[in-house]
Amino acid sequence: MAEADPFPAADAPAPTVSRAAARGGAAAGVDAALVIDPSARRSRWRLPLMLIVPLLIIAGGLWFWFGDSGTVSTDNAYVKQDIVSVAGEITGQVVSVKVHENQMVKAGDVLFTIDPAAYQTAIAQADASIASAQANVTALQADVGANAADIAGARDDLALAQANYSREKALMDRGFNTRAQMDSSSHAVASARDHLASIEAGVAKAQAQLANGSAVPGINPAIAAGQAQRAVAELNLRRTVVRAPTAGRISQASRLQVGQMVFPGVPMVSVVRDSQTRVDANFKETDLNHMRPGQPATVSIDAYPGMKLKGHVESIGAGTGSEFSVLPAQNATGNWVKIIQRVPVRIAIDDKADRPLLAGLSANVRVDVGGK
Repeated sequence: MAEADPFPAADAPAPTVSRAAARGGAAAGVDAALVIDPSARRSRWRLPLMLIVPLLIIAGGLWFWFGDSGTVSTDNAYVKQDIVSVAGEITGQVVSVKVHENQMVKAGDVLFTIDPAAYQTAIAQADASIASAQANVTALQADVGANAADIAGARDDLALAQANYSREKALMDRGFNTRAQMDSSSHAVASARDHLASIEAGVAKAQAQLANGSAVPGINPAIAAGQAQRAVAELNLRRTVVRAPTAGRISQASRLQVGQMVFPGVPMVSVVRDSQTRVDANFKETDLNHMRPGQPATVSIDAYPGMKLKGHVESIGAGTGSEFSVLPAQNATGNWVKIIQRVPVRIAIDDKADRPLLAGLSANVRVDVGGK
């Protein structure tokens, strides 16, 4: 049998198909149309998918870059509250503790007390000093009165000695007296004069001690010093009762233990103010171009999903965080790499939260800068 030519000539006549064969071929075509080839189905969706996925990526990037251009956001934000560290103003031992951890207190509530025995003794000592000063004043006043009488007697003795000297001199001039008698009369006058001067000096000294000071008019200086000592002792006694300087929540109360020593300036307990809650958000420096104080902000707290609080930009920091670090970065080196800096922005919360906003909680902040 001769093999068919795989490459028939262009002018070769087309093969003829009988009518019966044509009808059979049509029936076979119908059956073939009912069977779907899987490879054909994949090839049909391959092109649309290859076009849609890049388009979605491009659209997402364009929306991220241009679609929300009126806001800036950061997740580098934390809830902040004012924390007041309470320390004792005097030295002493804790004798009672009136608060516990996380307790709410009002301004003026007693936190703890210090042993008052030493300061009660100081008041007694001050009272003794005042009494001693008053007794000394009374004695000086008596001395002044007694010395006044002595002055009168000393003046009479001086007058008598001067009169005797005058008579002895008159006798000496007439030749009826001796030189020894004259020397004795002269010595008596000098002694009487010195005695009078001594008494007058004692009176002046007593009067000076009785004189009222110019710093505390009308009060003897010794009495004023005793009263000042008593005032200091009373102040220290009041300081043995340590009270809350502000309203808030007690924190770090574990350091308060009965028997522990208190030293001035050493914090013993902290009070966290819950009335001035804010959020400190650290924005990139590239986000600050259109940011201004007063712009509205939305705050969400990581601890409470779904809760959003309204607020506003209260202030923008005076410098980046690196500028206020203990060891600021030194960029004057040959291998310097530019890093985007963070600037602290204070966000005031306008809404009242239905959950407690604890200091240090992480937050997300979005600020409406009004479009770029």
